[in-house]
Amino acid sequence: MIELVSAIAKSLVEHPDAVEVTESQSEDTMVIQLKVAEDDMGMVIGKQGRIAKAIRTVVKAAATKAGKKVVVEIIQ
Repeated sequence: MIELVSAIAKSLVEHPDAVEVTESQSEDTMVIQLKVAEDDMGMVIGKQGRIAKAIRTVVKAAATKAGKKVVVEIIQ
């Protein structure tokens, strides 16, 4: 899942070297945190959050196929 989020984010931003993706595991949920450069935050979120929602949808579909529950957080 980390590779998927990283690949999507790096293809969207102007500074792909600044993309950081981390993962933490709770009882039954995997939390993936996406951090990008401040200038690229708008590119990842999109107008009215559409791109962020699309990223979450794709990751959720991949996680469901793998039988996992995943939450994607975009942080500064």
